Formats: sequence, structure tokens, C-alpha cells
Amino acid sequence: MRALVVGDTGGIGAAVAAQLRAEGATVEGLSRQRNGFDVTNPAQAEAVLETLEGPFDLIFVATGALVNTRDAPEKSLRELSAEEMAAQFAVNTIGPALVLKQASRLLARRERGVFAALSARVGSIGDNRAGGWYSYRASKAALNQVIRTGAIELARSHKQAVCVAMHPGTVATDFTASYPAHKKVTAEDAAANLLRVVGGLTPDQSGGFFDYAGLEVPW
Repeated sequence: MRALVVGDTGGIGAAVAAQLRAEGATVEGLSRQRNGFDVTNPAQAEAVLETLEGPFDLIFVATGALVNTRDAPEKSLRELSAEEMAAQFAVNTIGPALVLKQASRLLARRERGVFAALSARVGSIGDNRAGGWYSYRASKAALNQVIRTGAIELARSHKQAVCVAMHPGTVATDFTASYPAHKKVTAEDAAANLLRVVGGLTPDQSGGFFDYAGLEVPW
């Protein structure tokens, strides 16, 4: 198995890469820390992505940010700012979309290939009962639409492709350190859960939004 992990030095991304290697996969990683890959710099990101040679059996995008210009997500409309929203979309939506743009070239045409990107349950419009977190929610909802739309196009040329958004649960990383939750899982457990779900998905599930247990999340 050959895999590309984008964001392989972050909590979940590093754990996914490690899990794949432990299973015998050949893993190529991209991240700002490792090799200067910056999803918020579209020209640079696309230049790096275009140097990659497929086919990959799995492309896993683990990049993301909860806040960029603030210390915490917005709790009300009064806190909304164009600067934060633009920064959130740059990381959480545009970055993964630029990777997805290369999927038709990097995934095998006739064999099963998976493109999976980390989303979040709070990006679900139907499941939004608490409000707040405007920029993060909106950027993840937009990512879900990119994944859904990309899956439709990819299926026309890659009949065995699986293109999905994934909710990892609340993972104990630096990303969530400031946000208490009833239950957090380790990055290693999250990676194992996500890869187990990804491994069981079929092409007819492409374009879906799934959680760490394999349950479909409402849009």
C-alpha cells in the first residue's frame, strides 16, 4: 500500500502515518514543519503537489485549524470577523480542496483508491443545535460540499474511488487542549478508528460524511 498523508506532523496526521507504516505501507508526508508545505499558500502548495507521482492507494488530508486570529472560536455574531473567517476557509476548505484537485491524477484509475479528509461533526448543518463557532463550522461545512462534489466528478473516471469526509471524534491533541469534553480519545486510537472505517468503505459510499465508528453524519 502506498499512502500520502497531508499534515503528517500534526496530532492525528502523525498517528495516521505511524499506523500506516506499522501496517507495512509506504507513506509520503507533507506538512509545513517537515518540508515547508503550506496549504494557506496556494501557489506553493499546488507547485509541491504537482511534483508528486502516483498512484497512491490512500490520500489522507489531516490539516486543519480551530482558530487562527483569535484565542477561541466565536461564541456570538458580535465576535465574527472577516479576517478569522478568511483564515479558517484558507486552512480548512481551500487547502484540502487543492489536494483533492490532484486526486484524479494521483489515484489509480482502475483499482480502489481513497481520498479522505478530516472534517468535524460541528460542520454538519443538520446536527447544529448549539450555534456559535461560526468560522470553523462554516469552513468545515464548505469542505463537506467540496468532498461531496469532488466525489461525483471523480466517480466518472475512477469507478473504484472512495472520496469521503471524516469526523475523528474529540481527540486529545494540542488542537483540543483548551476545550474540555466528556470524552477524548488519543491520537493513536483516533487514527486506528479512522483507518478501520476507511478500509471498509466501498465506492457506493463515496461522497459521504462518516464518523470514527463508521456511522454516517448528517450534512
